[in-house]
Amino acid sequence: MLEKPDQPDAASAEAVLASHRDADTGELFGITELCRAFGITLRTIRFYEDKGLLAPRRINGARVYTRRDRARLALILRSKAIGASLAEIKHYLDLYGDNGEGRAQQLAFVVERTDATIRELEAKRAGIDATLAELRLINETARRQLRG
Repeated sequence: MLEKPDQPDAASAEAVLASHRDADTGELFGITELCRAFGITLRTIRFYEDKGLLAPRRINGARVYTRRDRARLALILRSKAIGASLAEIKHYLDLYGDNGEGRAQQLAFVVERTDATIRELEAKRAGIDATLAELRLINETARRQLRG
């Protein structure tokens, strides 16, 4: 259902966060426009709406997204790309508050979550490195026996 967006660099990640903090500028986006911008389907956006991650306005029955909604969608997609669950993403977004009053709590959550993920990945890498070393030893032993 979710297609991966292009992986933005650190500067664009900062821009996404900055736009999330900005007040509504009056700039509005349609659902098709967001789908094209992020390379996702209508169904994906509706799924995030059903899960309470996005809440577009309705104008004459059509979904209309603000700049803040667009920034939230970017954060959702980036979070999914690094393995966050929908529950974690919702918790993170809800911490923000109406006017950014929960920003410190968001940052603390990010630090806690990324610390845990870094530890998990480092443990997996250590396991992979050990397995590779063992496989190389087995491979070299077998090669020597073939030559011998």
